[in-house]
Amino acid sequence: MKNATKYFALSILTLALVSCSSDDNKAVANKVTLEFANTFGDKPLVLGDANSTIATVNTSVEGQVHHFSEAKYVISNIRLVKNDGKEIPYHINDLDQGATVINQAKVSSLSYVLRDIPKGEYKQIKFGLGVRSDLNVLNEAKFPVFYAAAGANDTEMMWEWGTGYRFTKIEGFYEADHKTLSIHTGSTVEDDDTGALVQGVDAYRDVTLDLPVLAQVGKSSPRIVIKADFNALLSGKSNTITLSSGTGSEDNATPNVHTAVQMTKFVDNLGGNGTSDLSGMFSILEVKN
Repeated sequence: MKNATKYFALSILTLALVSCSSDDNKAVANKVTLEFANTFGDKPLVLGDANSTIATVNTSVEGQVHHFSEAKYVISNIRLVKNDGKEIPYHINDLDQGATVINQAKVSSLSYVLRDIPKGEYKQIKFGLGVRSDLNVLNEAKFPVFYAAAGANDTEMMWEWGTGYRFTKIEGFYEADHKTLSIHTGSTVEDDDTGALVQGVDAYRDVTLDLPVLAQVGKSSPRIVIKADFNALLSGKSNTITLSSGTGSEDNATPNVHTAVQMTKFVDNLGGNGTSDLSGMFSILEVKN
């Protein structure tokens, strides 16, 4: 009887250990949530029409008062960098699974969940503002989910002439008489000597951000809060821009007027110039482990 009791106790202990081991495996979290906080400086971005009394108003370094009625941008080519320097790509060649449109007017779009991230400590995040040139084709058959999201009525992140996606779309008003502010960025195409379309201005920008503390993927699911400070649109690290609404080559307030050269100034401010500035308007507010 004593032996039976011993065997019974041993069985219970073994079952408990197996159960604990199973629970530990279930506790391993492999999700990372990116939370985008759009601002003017330290003020949360609130959208509004020309006469809005609640829209967040910003003043550039050149003294131009402006506010937005629309603010959208594409995030893609996401990579997390481990503490040992190993880079973990997240569906970088699949726009359906690895790209999203951040839309300030759509609260659900401000969080983007990365799934099946390998367990470990992460020190850095990299992502693209826009779409890499090799993927920047309006291909509904290949990426139907992203194509539908980018083309939705509340998004409109496609060029009308069908050569690719818009990377950022900003609408608003500036100065006391509420002149129209309309900044659309995206890569351009042009004809080569044979008449074939080739890459023109590449508006895609690769952003690199160091995390203030390591993101611990494992027993927790980290949330990385990324600030996008739209003060950089006119008062960026690369360019100080004054908006003008004329029809000359230096005028830049609307997309039907500003040239690719003018557009590139906005691109460098928002996404960095790719050399001396790799962060543009983005920074890390916090990491929540």
